[in-house]
Amino acid sequence: MERSLSMELVRVTEAAALSSSRWMGRGKKDEADDAATSAMRDVFDTIPMKGTVVIGEGEMDEAPMLYIGETLGNGFGPRVDVAVDPLEGTNIVAQGTWNALAVLAVADHGKLLHAPDMYMDKIAVGPDCVGKVDINKSVTENLEAVAKAKNKDVEDVVAIVLNRERHQGIIDEIRAAGARIKLISDGDVAAAINTAFDHTGVDILLGSGGAPEGVLAAAALKCLGGEIQGKLLPENEEQEARCRDMGIEDTSKVLSLEDMCGGDDAIFAATGVTDGELLKGVQFKGMKATTQTVVMRAKSGTVRFIDGNHSLKKKPNLVIKP
Repeated sequence: MERSLSMELVRVTEAAALSSSRWMGRGKKDEADDAATSAMRDVFDTIPMKGTVVIGEGEMDEAPMLYIGETLGNGFGPRVDVAVDPLEGTNIVAQGTWNALAVLAVADHGKLLHAPDMYMDKIAVGPDCVGKVDINKSVTENLEAVAKAKNKDVEDVVAIVLNRERHQGIIDEIRAAGARIKLISDGDVAAAINTAFDHTGVDILLGSGGAPEGVLAAAALKCLGGEIQGKLLPENEEQEARCRDMGIEDTSKVLSLEDMCGGDDAIFAATGVTDGELLKGVQFKGMKATTQTVVMRAKSGTVRFIDGNHSLKKKPNLVIKP
């Protein structure tokens, strides 16, 4: 992949964030998601690549754009797989809370897992803990391993978990082990990424969330030198069949980061829609707007934080006004 593609993709997530942020706190998650999706799709047309969506807004008959199998880009440049979540945290934006992102990842063709839309059990950590955790081990064992790798007491370890009834057992075990917990309402891509940055205060992600989001998190952690492991959790025969179609006969198989995002290279970009530990959300003042984006590339290991200042008068198509 060309080096310049990283900066081109920033424009895509910026557009999605600018458009969806107009709906913050208005209680209309579908409108926010539609705004992000439409803006992201428009800007993709200008990007020099031959992309195919492998993780998107759904199958072709379910989504009008950014559907699985759709081609993206201007037809020139590298052939790549594309994973998108135009608005990771639709409920977050609707409620005006923390850590909503506009997210995308690209990798060489055939290197991103076409994850079915089902739950995936996940464990994610930053670079200090690579090779130290195991999704098949107990929560307590993994907390102790993280504490040892980071030269901390278990009491100083912070686990981030989606606040769901299905996670009550995990929550109880974390508390019994003496570690601390950050419960989140949504947004486990942001949560997984945060494990790789010390200043976020997050050490480990535990629990189940969407499988497509697991692949996006894998692309980011590949760039950051972190680790994610996952196990698909099919709930019925139809979902079992989807796993078999992907070549996974045994759904107890542990998917490594390389299973989810293989090859030598990947690019990940995310723009904050609402404020979070890692990125500031979009801010408006008159005909100006500011964004903050993180973009990273696995091959070079480069991580850039980009502050954008946007003239809404000169680029009105970046914002869909409600």
